[in-house]
Amino acid sequence: MKFVSAIVSAACLLASADAFVSKAPSASTTSALNLAVGEAAPDFSLTDQNGKVVKRSSFKKPLVVYFYPADSSPGCTKQANAFNERINEIRKNYGAEVVGISGQGQESKQEFAAKEGLTFSILADEDDAVRADFGVPKAAFGLFPGRVTYVLDKSGECVLAYNNLGDAESHIDKAVEALEEIKSSAPSNPLANIFG
Repeated sequence: MKFVSAIVSAACLLASADAFVSKAPSASTTSALNLAVGEAAPDFSLTDQNGKVVKRSSFKKPLVVYFYPADSSPGCTKQANAFNERINEIRKNYGAEVVGISGQGQESKQEFAAKEGLTFSILADEDDAVRADFGVPKAAFGLFPGRVTYVLDKSGECVLAYNNLGDAESHIDKAVEALEEIKSSAPSNPLANIFG
């Protein structure tokens, strides 16, 4: 047990040390990821905390897909709460939706969502097949699942791939920035003013 605790402590230390290393934006947002900006995201069908099957291709609006290491861990809890605090803004201002994905089962998702009061889907990827399809790299020398956020436009094309294990809460800001870019690049509807 002490050995496992030492490995977890070392990984956390490495993850937090990574937050202080200066990196070029492109290196931290797209390197070593199989799904790159401009590519179509793979489809998936996973079950959420409420037993609902969620399919990526059924979304005809922007979608934030964030992969996180584990339910109820400190960083993942901060990340989930950060998304949950801004979920209404994401839905109202950007017409988008958010899903979180990790390897634990539906029961773990139910407990995590209930404890934190999450109002968006967190999906059970128990065999990590979807994680593999997206090309989410392992973190901390391959010891832990990585933390990567993708923002997809309404056609499913990737507009952001953000990889940062150490700063879980930064993922929401990066996602909102990408959603703002999608919104600002959308053609305006001249009838919107008439029918408001």
